[in-house]
Amino acid sequence: MTNFADRLDAAVHDRGNPVLVGLDPRAESLPPGMLAASAQPAGGAVAAAYEQFCCEVIDVVAPLVPAVKPQAAFFEQLGPAGMSALAAVVRHARRRGLLVVLDGKRNDIGSTAAAYADGFLGPPDESAWGADALTVSPYLGDDSLQPFFEVAQRRAAGVFVLVKTSNPGGGMLQDLVCDGRPLYRHVADYVEQKAAETAGRCGYGLVGAVAGATYPAQLAELRAAMPHTWLLVPGYGSQGATAKDVAAAFDAQGGGAIVNNSRGIIFAHARKPFAERFGPARWQGAVEAATREMIEQLRAETPAGQL
Repeated sequence: MTNFADRLDAAVHDRGNPVLVGLDPRAESLPPGMLAASAQPAGGAVAAAYEQFCCEVIDVVAPLVPAVKPQAAFFEQLGPAGMSALAAVVRHARRRGLLVVLDGKRNDIGSTAAAYADGFLGPPDESAWGADALTVSPYLGDDSLQPFFEVAQRRAAGVFVLVKTSNPGGGMLQDLVCDGRPLYRHVADYVEQKAAETAGRCGYGLVGAVAGATYPAQLAELRAAMPHTWLLVPGYGSQGATAKDVAAAFDAQGGGAIVNNSRGIIFAHARKPFAERFGPARWQGAVEAATREMIEQLRAETPAGQL
């Protein structure tokens, strides 16, 4: 199978945009009637609604974007029924031709890290979950990350390492100065080394970095320091970042980055101007309109317009 970096590059160019749609279902934000209409018993009603909602979001965005990012926590919160729903969502996204970045932020050491990697990464005939890529934390060190890299390379999957996250509290550790530089720069150097070692034809490697749009100056710094590294950029939309804020994440040709938007797209029916245009009954129309709006904003205000 083709190197993950090359598959991601091809998908971004095929769709002509770098939008990553985050699937973060929340019961209180679902379109009215979706939860109540579930035919499942009470214990599985929310999980069934999450599966229906996410699959219907996927049906809308599959022709438009290269990838989706299910957030495992919202499914795990529901127990076994939620995990079954997550599996169904991943399968449906793959069937619709989307790359799946599973947002699990996993890590551990030794055989436990190897078990995570084996379970999450790779096509369905090689892994239980069938994710094309997984987010991981770096703070247990090299021996905790190597199992993910090895499985990803063997199965043509990808790994996105947390480098500079979008949340306000991330700087508590990530900005600590060590040997004259913030810790996130040391992590970035390590990730860039691994990306360079696994670079595909597109010039990027299967090891990527999570770098938040809410810190535009650091995003530009990381793009310059990580020329072989795909950047997964959270923080767009509901967290306040705009197309101008993410512009520095791209290379000169508009490649090298995917930009996540979760609530701003999947719950667009509840926010202006989409609430007035579509209303709850036409929530999928709002999802499509919000996705197209983001695509156009990125094309107009970032190098992604060259794709």
